[in-house]
Amino acid sequence: MAAITAFLVKEVPKSSHFSAASPSNSLRGEDRGALGAAEGAVPDGTTVFDDTAPAVTKLEPALLKALRQAATDAADDGVEVYVNSGWRSPAYQRRLLREAIAEYGSEDEAARYVATPETSPHVSGDAVDVGRTDATAWLSGHGSAYGLCQIYRNEPWHYELRADATEHGCPQMYADPTQDPRMQK
Repeated sequence: MAAITAFLVKEVPKSSHFSAASPSNSLRGEDRGALGAAEGAVPDGTTVFDDTAPAVTKLEPALLKALRQAATDAADDGVEVYVNSGWRSPAYQRRLLREAIAEYGSEDEAARYVATPETSPHVSGDAVDVGRTDATAWLSGHGSAYGLCQIYRNEPWHYELRADATEHGCPQMYADPTQDPRMQK
């Protein structure tokens, strides 16, 4: 477990707030209007059982069900699964992309961490970014039993539902979103 935790901490880029940190960090910036919970911002401390946060409640139902089943079992191991990001509105996704471009200096580099609103599985409710290293490590070891798979090697917090993973294991991860054919639209 210590090796997994060290790997996860080491691999999170300094600007991981685009995908995983508290949205309050990324909701300040160039847009004049505030993007709040209705657009997918996640208050600190939100768990997968929060029935008031649209970022949780607007997740695809099968993903949310699998996530809650996994979180229930993780709790038996003393691990609480937090949601750092889930469903996002297109406006929120556009803001995250603009901020990533500003931080990384180019659209190509930003694409390694933030998808467009047209391709992001967060906008469709098909992805969740889980919080806290212990939860990420727990899902890394147990997620496939629930169909929850890490999709990108550079984003250990990003999980999507792959129903056949319960029988066949998770598919091979992409290095980052630029390698994912779904992001090429």
